[in-house]
Amino acid sequence: MPSRESYEVHKEEKSLVQKAKREANQEDILVAALGMSMGPQKPPATFWQPLKLFAYSQLTSLVRRATLKESDRTPKSEKVHNFKVHTFRGPHWCEHCASFMWGLMAQGVKCADCGLNVHKQCQSLVPNDCKPDLRHIRKVYSCDLTTLVKAYNTARPMVVDMCIREIESRGLKSEGLYRISGFSDSVEEVKMAFDKDGEKADISVNAYEDINIITGALKLYLRDLPVPIISYDAYPGFIEAAMLTDPEKKLEAFREALALLPPSHRETLKYLMAHLKRVTQNEKFNLMNAENLAIIFGPTLMRAPNLDAITALNDIRYQRQVVELLIKKEDVLF
Repeated sequence: MPSRESYEVHKEEKSLVQKAKREANQEDILVAALGMSMGPQKPPATFWQPLKLFAYSQLTSLVRRATLKESDRTPKSEKVHNFKVHTFRGPHWCEHCASFMWGLMAQGVKCADCGLNVHKQCQSLVPNDCKPDLRHIRKVYSCDLTTLVKAYNTARPMVVDMCIREIESRGLKSEGLYRISGFSDSVEEVKMAFDKDGEKADISVNAYEDINIITGALKLYLRDLPVPIISYDAYPGFIEAAMLTDPEKKLEAFREALALLPPSHRETLKYLMAHLKRVTQNEKFNLMNAENLAIIFGPTLMRAPNLDAITALNDIRYQRQVVELLIKKEDVLF
């Protein structure tokens, strides 16, 4: 009768044989997948490890790309990739064409918002299907609006929602609302809190008693946007609409201009205008009407796209008219 010790040795040998067979099968599959041909003599074990890493990297890239294509085929809001030249460590494959990225430095580009890796020559072929990942979003202020809402999966930026809720809960009757500035150091504190804690930022009355600090933080967020709420593409349409004198044609032109806004921008503008309308309904207390608010928010929501100084200066009065009409006609335009 065999001893327990010899039984354990036999069991271990059998396990090692099965493992060797599995690895041999994996190696045969890997050779076939890479289109390689091997002679009768097998290469040493050290030959296979880099190839397995290569294959794993390629498989990961292909699966990731397939996932991007399968999920959300018709996104609510298109998002352009924010590609930056990148030096990759270790083997990498292009997630668009699935070809190897050759070179030791600056082999390709990486999306700063979602982490997609592609060749430099492939970046123009990639569809506008960026799905930002919170791991790549380093701050809230100065972050592209569409990038932020897609990363947090919200309709509007958290700063806009949270600040407006706070203002409406305790500040609608505050005299000079949005006209009076809050203490700049405190406004900067709120900004840093959003950048650090996101939705967990504390902007309650216990943290900031002065409501003007919260209005200042909201205005600063809107000013810091790399693409303003009224985007550069839609800007000319709004200015042209403001120049019209016929009321019906003007409203129709405004609707056409609103249709040019990215969905997240339009949703944010709609929410903001409804809020400013409620501010004007408390004019008896806060002394702020649509014209006053338009003077404040005109340059904040609209910025002239690469226009000369004289044209930009002339546009200021039309910017005010645009925002004033959006506030007054909020109920029929949105």
